[in-house]
Amino acid sequence: MVGNVIVGQSGGPTSVINSSLAGVFKTAKDRGAKKVYGMCHGIKGLLDRQYVDLSQKIKTDIDIDLLKRTPSSYLGSCRYKLPEIGEDRETYEKIFSILEELDIKYFFYIGGNDSMDTIKKLSDYGIIVNSDIKFMGVPKTIDNDLAVTDHTPGFGSAAKFIAATMKEIIRDGLVYDYPTVTIVEIMGRNAGWLTAAAALAKGEDCEGVDLIYLPEKVFDIEHFMERVKELLSKGRSLVIAVSEGIRVMDGRYVFELSDHVEFVDAFGHKQLAGSAKFLSNKIASEIGVKTRAIELSTLQRCAAHMTSRTDITEAYNVGGAAVKAAFEGESGKVVVLKRVSDDPYMCITETHDVHQIANIEKKVPLEWITEDDFVTEDLIHYIRPLIQAELSPIMVDGLPRHLNLGM
Repeated sequence: MVGNVIVGQSGGPTSVINSSLAGVFKTAKDRGAKKVYGMCHGIKGLLDRQYVDLSQKIKTDIDIDLLKRTPSSYLGSCRYKLPEIGEDRETYEKIFSILEELDIKYFFYIGGNDSMDTIKKLSDYGIIVNSDIKFMGVPKTIDNDLAVTDHTPGFGSAAKFIAATMKEIIRDGLVYDYPTVTIVEIMGRNAGWLTAAAALAKGEDCEGVDLIYLPEKVFDIEHFMERVKELLSKGRSLVIAVSEGIRVMDGRYVFELSDHVEFVDAFGHKQLAGSAKFLSNKIASEIGVKTRAIELSTLQRCAAHMTSRTDITEAYNVGGAAVKAAFEGESGKVVVLKRVSDDPYMCITETHDVHQIANIEKKVPLEWITEDDFVTEDLIHYIRPLIQAELSPIMVDGLPRHLNLGM
């Protein structure tokens, strides 16, 4: 089908999301796309007619290599929730009018749960108006909470950064001759996959973290304090990993137990931060030991200097697989990764109906969380292949070089 391609990025960035963009761009050009446009700031930017001809920005193989190694969203991102079709057809009419003006036949959106909601709604509207545009979702999220797929591109590199950083924090925390408590807050919203990656720090050269708390289980503050006292009684310094999304019995996030400024995005997601600080202050005041709260925050998703080669390769592959599927006539689908072997590790790409993925949150199975505030070997075994190997940055004047759109 003759026509042009458009691609956008949405939601929280990752260190490999641009590798998926490179996969879409390169595969589309190789398969004969006339033009490949990029939405600036996702679907919101498209509504504002903000887009670029990527062929004018990505001109050489070196540009492709730089793009794959560039963290964050090259095209910019957004958190914009499309209205329900029955409530606001005018928005959809405007989007499809812009796509028609640009002669778009293939639409790709790189993102997580909320981005797949966008693909679902656009593909549904396309069917209603009998459009021939193909809509495909390309998965990404460090949270690893997308349904159906074995894992999401972006997760492996974030897990690698977390595990490596925890090893360094543990080394730092053990230097004193008196016990201290360090609490590290890790992203993931309501899914504990990223926090679980802290368990990978343990090895023959590292004692590992002492406790891990995931949002899949109710957080009992009294039990937590007792565990801390118990371990401190052995004269040990502690390093504890907590998810930003841990909640107490009444449903409140732990960070909500202290004074906080609340921000809620278009999809109703609260900004989660402050649980480590709250718990650190509580330990310091009630137990009387030196404490430290560390929020890894955006470092988890922008540390391109420590990407997993497995992750960045899979990110590129899902972008290419989305183009291949769309050019062969598929629409309203999401590319997913299917693990076919653990030893040696191997994943293949498939496509799956977006209606069975959008707005569905995949959480850590409870059987992978232990009763003694840790995670099982099965969960560690699941994550470990995803952090393997490295793709070194292209260094210029001692620092990584990135590709910049220049918006």
